[in-house]
Amino acid sequence: MDLQIQDARVIDGTGTPSRPADVGITDGRIVAIRKPGEPPLTARRTLRAHGLALAPGFIDMHAHSDLALLRDPDHSAKAAQGVTLEVLGQDGLSYAPVDDRTLGEVRRAITGWNGDGSDIDFDWRTVGEYLDRLDRGIAVNAAYLVPQGTVRMYAVGWDDRPATPQQLDHMRQLVAASMEEGAVGMSSGLTYTPGMYATDSELTELCRVVARYDGYYCPHHRSYGAGALEAYEEMMRLTRDAGCSLHLAHATMNFGVNKGRAPELLALLDDALASGADISLDTYPYTPGCTTLVAMLPSWASEGGPEAILGRLRDDATAERIRHHMEVVGADGCHGVPIDWGTIEISGVSHPGLAECVGKTVAEAAAQQGEAPWTTARRLLVDDGLGSTILQHVGHEENVRAIMRHPVHTGGSDGILQGDKPHPRAYGTFPHYLGHYARELGVMSIEETVAHLTSRPAARLRLPDRGLVREGYRADLVLFDPDTVAAGSTFESPRTLPVGIPYVLIDGKFVIEDGRRTGVLAGRSVRRTPGVR
Repeated sequence: MDLQIQDARVIDGTGTPSRPADVGITDGRIVAIRKPGEPPLTARRTLRAHGLALAPGFIDMHAHSDLALLRDPDHSAKAAQGVTLEVLGQDGLSYAPVDDRTLGEVRRAITGWNGDGSDIDFDWRTVGEYLDRLDRGIAVNAAYLVPQGTVRMYAVGWDDRPATPQQLDHMRQLVAASMEEGAVGMSSGLTYTPGMYATDSELTELCRVVARYDGYYCPHHRSYGAGALEAYEEMMRLTRDAGCSLHLAHATMNFGVNKGRAPELLALLDDALASGADISLDTYPYTPGCTTLVAMLPSWASEGGPEAILGRLRDDATAERIRHHMEVVGADGCHGVPIDWGTIEISGVSHPGLAECVGKTVAEAAAQQGEAPWTTARRLLVDDGLGSTILQHVGHEENVRAIMRHPVHTGGSDGILQGDKPHPRAYGTFPHYLGHYARELGVMSIEETVAHLTSRPAARLRLPDRGLVREGYRADLVLFDPDTVAAGSTFESPRTLPVGIPYVLIDGKFVIEDGRRTGVLAGRSVRRTPGVR
């Protein structure tokens, strides 16, 4: 054999108790698992695990590494966590499928997520071409969701209006082609323009296309605040009508109106599952969220795209309407809740001259300037060209814990790697689950936690040979110390790497060895299994 991992505590991803075993690997696959007392394995290399836990590689069901994988071959932010597969194309906005116009618009729209892309050679336009680009070699594996907002941008534009029959046909064709080329499903960002302008009937039609290819729909739905339960119900009803599987993105219950209300969401979920619905969800193990400052604006202020937004912000009368809507009415961009500027922390800026704002809430930055918070926020939006990212401190710990216990839960970092002070979830989600929530708090056993991070997401992605430590499965594996594994990242030092994860393998190759990144680029695209039902 190429490699044997000797004396490991195998946590196989099923949720069952761990067991000691030796594991043999050849040609990137697990070919033998030997219990103590069985005939020993022989291999060209032996790694003595000395009781380290051996688990399937972790699957990040909600990642924003669409450009980071191309920009940063090291990508220790995810590799060092034991992540061996990320799902990209999230929240309805990414870089394929596009034409030249759409590419320029989407680059501008999500600068805060991924940078402006000036350092990237955008030598693709279709989903298949993007996946081919990933296949040249990346740090970890990646799957892709066709982004519904980008599709609408391509076919309809930035206007808040129903799609014509011809435009709807064009969107169906774009989604079908993307699924044919390997997308695993479709995402939406229904608090982001222009995807939020889609009606339920439009979304249902696109979900019917996704369902034909046995993919799944992954919506960032219309509200995580006021009206959150109604928004969850909307997505369940829509996908039931379309006959499409549903995966609820970063399924949180945030803002004061939802404190302690996770059981209501879980009851809604259980009722749908009992009726035969195919539903899963992901969450990150933290209370604050992370997005862009421009995402907080009301949808009417975002119609027309970035230049139209900036024009409205520069006009005093229109800017005052925006302020009133955000601070008094409750903008749909802020999930129907009047914004509390004391919860909005600036985590990153595109313009270096604005760096002094990073790490402060908008309220704090405004107080230092002796001005109203909206004045500060408005200036920041304009001067930073809409590129500022924020942390939004609106979550509830009891909701986080309740939701992560649910049997259909999976782990997703929602990690934005841009900015001077990113959310620590980008660097710490998976060790934080294992160290803080499993070992320290006992919210779940270590075995059950591993199942949430491995086999359950693999099942959602319809991957027949990933997510378990089992003979015949791919050798995407992580070795960690259950007694010490922990996130190093904090809100103060968010780019600190985790501890207690000394080895990570992808395709049987070490990408982390002795706690250090090896430089091996073993990752490739993971494409939907061909076929139409």
